[in-house]
Amino acid sequence: MPQSRSSNNNLDSESEILLELLNVVHDNSDLTQRSMANELGIALGMANSYLKRCVRKGFIKVRQIPSNRYSYYIPTTGFAENSRLTAEYLSCSLTFFRRAKGQCFESLRYATARKWTRVALAGTGELAEICTLCALDNTVNLVGIFDPSAKTERFAGMPVFKNFKELCDLYTIDSVIVTDTHSPQKTFDQLIETFPSERILTLPVLGISREARMMVEQT
Repeated sequence: MPQSRSSNNNLDSESEILLELLNVVHDNSDLTQRSMANELGIALGMANSYLKRCVRKGFIKVRQIPSNRYSYYIPTTGFAENSRLTAEYLSCSLTFFRRAKGQCFESLRYATARKWTRVALAGTGELAEICTLCALDNTVNLVGIFDPSAKTERFAGMPVFKNFKELCDLYTIDSVIVTDTHSPQKTFDQLIETFPSERILTLPVLGISREARMMVEQT
């Protein structure tokens, strides 16, 4: 996830402010609204407005703590929104390709080290293309792509499946790399229902949280 709070004190994009606010709360639940405003580099009133919006939409939860203070935390819906905003932000960033390429290489090396030679992707799009290019310099064999919203039967030279079970029935899959830039958290949550979580590889650029899934399972 982008870590730019220390160098970006003039946020002018609504999506960027929401993303930064979610990151601030995730990092420190005991912050006051004034300290949140200072972290974001925006006016206190604006910080209060965005915080209320996030609470109203369920992205941030509030609980009262001793001394009549409040603590803030990120629920499952907040993790999903954080993931979506992160993907949206990075998709428009000039650094996306460089970050994504390095992380794709790292994921493929991780799979190779564990002898996971048959790997599927989850999500068509730019990130899937980058991963496909990285695989040319790796011993991993990309066998197909799972994407329930895909409008094509092939992408980047691979077959596309709208049903993950159909992909698994046709190929023996050792691992899956999430490459969905539109709803990465949702895709991860779907995969973990039927595939071992330790074999689902997630790229940091997508901001996917495994914590969110653990919170659901514990409730």
